[in-house]
Amino acid sequence: QVQLVESGGGSVESGGSLRLSCVTSGTTISRYAMGWFRQAPGKQREGVAVINNAGITTVADSVKGRFTISRDNDKNMLYLQMNNLKPEDTAMYYCAADGKWWFASLKRWEFAYWGQGTQVTVEL
Repeated sequence: QVQLVESGGGSVESGGSLRLSCVTSGTTISRYAMGWFRQAPGKQREGVAVINNAGITTVADSVKGRFTISRDNDKNMLYLQMNNLKPEDTAMYYCAADGKWWFASLKRWEFAYWGQGTQVTVEL
Protein backbone atom coordinates (compact mmCIF):
# COMPACT_ATOMS: atom_id res chain seq x y z
CA GLN A 1 0.00 0.00 0.00
CA VAL A 2 1.35 3.39 -1.02
CA GLN A 3 1.73 5.82 1.86
CA LEU A 4 2.78 9.45 1.58
CA VAL A 5 3.86 11.65 4.48
CA GLU A 6 4.53 15.37 4.08
CA SER A 7 6.71 17.57 6.26
CA GLY A 8 8.31 20.99 6.23
CA GLY A 9 5.29 23.23 6.53
CA GLY A 10 5.14 26.13 8.93
CA SER A 11 4.57 29.83 9.33
CA VAL A 12 6.77 32.35 7.52
CA GLU A 13 6.72 36.01 6.66
CA SER A 14 5.93 37.22 3.19
CA GLY A 15 9.03 36.88 1.00
CA GLY A 16 10.33 33.94 2.98
CA SER A 17 11.09 30.38 1.91
CA LEU A 18 10.11 26.87 2.88
CA ARG A 19 11.01 23.44 1.59
CA LEU A 20 8.36 20.77 1.72
CA SER A 21 9.29 17.08 1.71
CA CYS A 22 7.24 13.98 1.03
CA VAL A 23 8.45 10.50 1.88
CA THR A 24 6.82 7.53 0.21
CA SER A 25 6.60 4.00 1.55
CA GLY A 26 5.08 0.80 0.22
CA THR A 27 6.48 1.23 -3.26
CA THR A 28 9.27 2.85 -5.23
CA ILE A 29 8.37 6.27 -6.58
CA SER A 30 10.43 5.74 -9.73
CA ARG A 31 7.32 4.15 -11.24
CA TYR A 32 5.04 7.04 -10.31
CA ALA A 33 4.14 10.52 -11.33
CA MET A 34 4.34 12.74 -8.24
CA GLY A 35 2.81 16.08 -7.45
CA TRP A 36 2.07 18.82 -4.97
CA PHE A 37 -1.39 20.23 -4.54
CA ARG A 38 -2.82 22.78 -2.13
CA GLN A 39 -6.16 23.72 -0.65
CA ALA A 40 -7.02 26.97 1.03
CA PRO A 41 -10.10 27.29 3.27
CA GLY A 42 -13.27 27.52 1.18
CA LYS A 43 -11.46 26.75 -2.05
CA GLN A 44 -10.99 23.69 -4.23
CA ARG A 45 -7.78 21.71 -4.13
CA GLU A 46 -5.52 22.94 -6.91
CA GLY A 47 -2.41 21.66 -8.58
CA VAL A 48 0.85 23.39 -7.72
CA ALA A 49 3.50 21.31 -9.48
CA VAL A 50 3.81 17.83 -10.93
CA ILE A 51 6.82 15.79 -12.02
CA ASN A 52 6.75 12.53 -13.96
CA ASN A 53 9.31 9.77 -13.81
CA ALA A 54 11.26 11.29 -16.71
CA GLY A 55 11.68 14.51 -14.75
CA ILE A 56 9.25 16.49 -16.86
CA THR A 57 7.52 19.11 -14.75
CA THR A 58 4.37 21.17 -14.93
CA VAL A 59 4.08 24.19 -12.65
CA ALA A 60 1.03 26.33 -12.00
CA ASP A 61 1.24 29.86 -13.37
CA SER A 62 0.57 31.29 -9.91
CA VAL A 63 3.83 29.87 -8.55
CA LYS A 64 6.00 29.73 -11.66
CA GLY A 65 9.42 31.22 -11.02
CA ARG A 66 9.00 30.87 -7.25
CA PHE A 67 8.37 27.16 -6.62
CA THR A 68 10.49 24.23 -7.80
CA ILE A 69 9.49 20.57 -7.66
CA SER A 70 12.10 17.83 -7.57
CA ARG A 71 12.37 14.16 -6.77
CA ASP A 72 14.99 11.74 -5.47
CA ASN A 73 13.96 8.27 -6.56
CA ASP A 74 16.77 6.59 -4.63
CA LYS A 75 15.44 8.06 -1.39
CA ASN A 76 11.76 7.80 -2.35
CA MET A 77 11.46 11.53 -1.72
CA LEU A 78 9.57 14.39 -3.35
CA TYR A 79 10.37 18.03 -2.64
CA LEU A 80 8.85 21.45 -3.18
CA GLN A 81 11.16 24.43 -2.77
CA MET A 82 9.05 27.53 -2.20
CA ASN A 83 10.69 30.94 -2.46
CA ASN A 84 9.31 34.47 -2.26
CA LEU A 85 6.21 33.22 -0.51
CA LYS A 86 3.08 35.36 -0.58
CA PRO A 87 0.04 35.43 1.71
CA GLU A 88 -2.04 33.88 -1.09
CA ASP A 89 0.20 30.79 -0.88
CA THR A 90 -1.32 30.03 2.53
CA ALA A 91 -2.94 26.59 2.31
CA MET A 92 -2.70 22.95 3.27
CA TYR A 93 -0.18 21.35 0.91
CA TYR A 94 -0.62 17.75 -0.17
CA CYS A 95 1.73 15.26 -1.77
CA ALA A 96 0.19 12.96 -4.37
CA ALA A 97 1.25 10.00 -6.48
CA ASP A 98 -0.14 8.00 -9.36
CA GLY A 99 0.96 4.98 -11.33
CA LYS A 100 0.62 6.81 -14.65
CA TRP A 101 4.34 7.47 -14.54
CA TRP A 102 4.33 9.48 -17.78
CA PHE A 103 1.74 11.91 -16.39
CA ALA A 104 2.61 15.57 -15.90
CA SER A 105 -0.75 17.29 -15.55
CA LEU A 106 -2.09 19.31 -12.64
CA LYS A 107 -5.44 17.52 -12.66
CA ARG A 108 -6.01 16.40 -9.07
CA TRP A 109 -8.56 13.71 -10.03
CA GLU A 110 -5.84 11.84 -11.93
CA PHE A 111 -3.88 11.11 -8.74
CA ALA A 112 -4.78 8.00 -6.74
CA TYR A 113 -2.65 8.35 -3.61
CA TRP A 114 -2.55 11.27 -1.19
CA GLY A 115 -0.79 12.30 1.97
CA GLN A 116 -2.42 13.95 4.97
CA GLY A 117 -1.04 17.39 4.20
CA THR A 118 1.21 19.97 5.82
CA GLN A 119 0.08 23.50 6.61
CA VAL A 120 1.83 26.51 5.12
CA THR A 121 0.95 29.94 6.47
CA VAL A 122 2.42 33.11 5.01
CA GLU A 123 2.02 36.25 7.09
CA LEU A 124 2.24 39.83 5.93
